[in-house]
Amino acid sequence: MSADALSLLMGLLLAHLVGDFLLQPRPWVEERYRLRHRSPRLLQHAGLHGLLAGGVLLVATAAMPRGLAAVLLGALTVAASHWLIDLAKSRRPAGELRWFLLDQAAHLLVLLGLWLAWQESLAPLAALGAWLATPTVLGVATAYLVVTRPLSIAIALVMQRWSEQLEETGTLASAGARIGVLERLLVLTLVLLDQLTAVGFLLAAKSVLRFGDLRDSRDRKLTEYVLLGTLLSVSTTLVLGMLVRLLLLEG
Repeated sequence: MSADALSLLMGLLLAHLVGDFLLQPRPWVEERYRLRHRSPRLLQHAGLHGLLAGGVLLVATAAMPRGLAAVLLGALTVAASHWLIDLAKSRRPAGELRWFLLDQAAHLLVLLGLWLAWQESLAPLAALGAWLATPTVLGVATAYLVVTRPLSIAIALVMQRWSEQLEETGTLASAGARIGVLERLLVLTLVLLDQLTAVGFLLAAKSVLRFGDLRDSRDRKLTEYVLLGTLLSVSTTLVLGMLVRLLLLEG
């Protein structure tokens, strides 16, 4: 992939982030949900995205000449698609993560299509597919998948005999499992980056945060349970990360 092509892709993504998160006031979003297709702010927001994308494409013509008509067509495509996607989102319940993620994914797919069309080639997509199919990428992706739900289930089964001895302490539902997943994702990332020292800092930070709870509860069982769960979670992730490094990254 050429530097000019990569710069164009980054420019389109930057324009999208600026338009969707920095230049969209809260009242615009509220009006969109209230008035939907009759919202002037929705039209203004979509037009702003078209202008930002058009500006990026105009700059890109210096390295990849396409003509003013292509710039206008690209800007109109971004504006029209953004209006339609945001209109569809406004017909769904506000504040739900899944609709936010689908909305952003749809916008990014449009930008990716525009980027490929601007280059008049599917070669970058083919190169990306070939890279994703390499053993290294597949192995790393598998490791990240393993430390999420599969390892959570395995650890829960190991800890089950002790969890039944603990009383409910008013904690958030499933919070411990989610904390464990995030912890393992961070540990795996640090191991793959060969930053084992940072893993120690992560464990120290968690210990500091949990110290007050464990001290106040005065519950030795809870202390032992948390310590055992943390060590089990971190140690399995460390072993997995080191195996990935040994077999795929350093082999």
